[in-house]
Amino acid sequence: MVYSKSSKIGDWVVVVFCALLILVCILPLLNVFSRSISSSTALIKNEVMLLPKGVTFEAYTNVLTDSKYTWSLGWTAILTVICTIISLTMTVLCSYPLIFANLKGRGVINTYIVLTMYFSAGTIPNYLLMKDLNLLNNPLVLIIPGCLSVFNMIILRSSFYGIPESLRESAELDGAGPIRILVSLYLPLSTPTLATLALFYAVGRWNGFSDALMYMKTREYFPIQLLLYNILNNLQSVEVATQEGFSNPGLSESIKAATVMFATVPILLVYPWLQRYFIAGVTLGAVKG
Repeated sequence: MVYSKSSKIGDWVVVVFCALLILVCILPLLNVFSRSISSSTALIKNEVMLLPKGVTFEAYTNVLTDSKYTWSLGWTAILTVICTIISLTMTVLCSYPLIFANLKGRGVINTYIVLTMYFSAGTIPNYLLMKDLNLLNNPLVLIIPGCLSVFNMIILRSSFYGIPESLRESAELDGAGPIRILVSLYLPLSTPTLATLALFYAVGRWNGFSDALMYMKTREYFPIQLLLYNILNNLQSVEVATQEGFSNPGLSESIKAATVMFATVPILLVYPWLQRYFIAGVTLGAVKG
């Protein structure tokens, strides 16, 4: 295939734009990493930009040997896995029945579900609801309220709609029931969509801290993002830093940077693992049988 000169120029424009976009995403992370392994003196003097100064791993040693950081990181990982599994289950159970045309009240149910995307009770009514349900300071408050996203449900429902009804009718003629059709037909064909939604749920839970900030008081159940939030807000003065065990302000800065890395890198490692599902989603249906 012969490309014209204008096509080559357009390709280079796209390449340059993507390279700039990659730099915008990588440079802040590189700066944080450099700050996490730089010496306290360099941090106090604001000498650290993209490359570390006076390389030291004291901040990572302090984080890994401090039980509050390691427990918070482990608890957040457990919470993310549990929430992702429950959320995917709820999303499938909500979207699958709505694809059947003979479901009574399907239009009313769809309208009611969509309305929840546009109207919310607000922070105070939600807090009172959690209080009435005895969910305050309960780990379940981090799981149950956000176990279903209407937006993700609509995405999965649209994916189910894309599966030909002839396949379902063939399965029904073979004697398969609704559950068997879901497990053997719809879920395998919707694997790329499910993987994408799992990533959405996992990232949302891993990065979430506002619900724990409002509803949780026990420090033991603080997710890593809330712990990081408290560090960034509390270690602003030497007095508070001393109370937290950081008598060196420069070290407290490197501790904050190291904690940011611990809170960011694990969820970034999930993306390459799910990349093959995204590719499968793009090429799905491209091969004719």
